[in-house]
Amino acid sequence: MNRKANTPMKFAASSLAAVIGAILLLTACASEAPPGPSPDGVDLRGASIGGDFTLTSNTGKRVSWDDFAGQYRLVYFGFTYCPDICPTDVQRLSQGLRAFEEAHPDLGKKVQPIFISVDPERDSVAVLNEFVASFHPRLIGLTGTPEEIEAVKKAFGASASKDPAGADGNYNVSHTTFTYLFAPDGAPLGIIPTDKQAAGVAAELERWVR
Repeated sequence: MNRKANTPMKFAASSLAAVIGAILLLTACASEAPPGPSPDGVDLRGASIGGDFTLTSNTGKRVSWDDFAGQYRLVYFGFTYCPDICPTDVQRLSQGLRAFEEAHPDLGKKVQPIFISVDPERDSVAVLNEFVASFHPRLIGLTGTPEEIEAVKKAFGASASKDPAGADGNYNVSHTTFTYLFAPDGAPLGIIPTDKQAAGVAAELERWVR
């Protein structure tokens, strides 16, 4: 499969400025409102998803869920060989987080983006490291054994299944494409609408992160 499909598109400075401008217009009223989803978001408060795990990061370090205690966590399940959906979603969440960081530097530091592979057979540490480096400087990629990944998928309510391989041996992985947001204590908060582009991601973070 052509790995170039994972290369993010250029995000124009004017587009980033527009996103930041939109956030600043919402800041005064949103900062006074209680946290909660926008009409485009999904409220997951009280849901039984998440939980501790230990996986291997894109730098080869063993990382646990509790290592992110005190941070909001943006979590996306995908795979690096994905031809379009995964890189598009990760690009949008990365661009939206950058815009949020520009508008709110202190709050932006509290948000940790995390990419969890659902294709541990191909997503080695080296492959994962190359993938995450293309998006956000703080994006962490996690992989593990098939058993470890299955356990994390089950705990987080994600699903993924390997499709039949083609004649060349390549295969797709059908999977859920939600971007979850978790609170600093690890509790689920909501789903971030990456289908609403970077502006939608930034606006949703505006609603939740305090």
